[in-house]
Amino acid sequence: MRARIAAITMLAFLMGVAAVATRGDAAPTRQWAVTWLSKPTLVGGTIVQGPVMFVHDEIAMQRGEPCTRVYLFEPKGGPTEQVAAFHCIPIKRHAPRAFTITTRPNSEIGYGCVLTEYQFAGDTEAHGVPVWDLAD
Repeated sequence: MRARIAAITMLAFLMGVAAVATRGDAAPTRQWAVTWLSKPTLVGGTIVQGPVMFVHDEIAMQRGEPCTRVYLFEPKGGPTEQVAAFHCIPIKRHAPRAFTITTRPNSEIGYGCVLTEYQFAGDTEAHGVPVWDLAD
């Protein structure tokens, strides 16, 4: 299990480095990172746990389409099922060294957490997650 987590962490690091390496003077049009959600986490309207892949697409954002997509991630096979798609809320932040996510406790169901923001390594823009109504 630890080897699996270490492999996913290394893959996430390498993907984050790849996303930063494409920056140059302009922001990349598409960034992605893989991370491990250790707790049940509400992402959009779906609760997920384990490896997931976050993709942010600037071109989709410019077209008014959902710019963030989150996929379940199979370490040996890559992204599988899409679990969420939404319009992010851009927020200026200091650039982190690694891909980061921010969560809050999930008081609606009494366990786990809710994704509130994510940010790619080396990027000064964080991506806020819209508030979801569980009644929808």
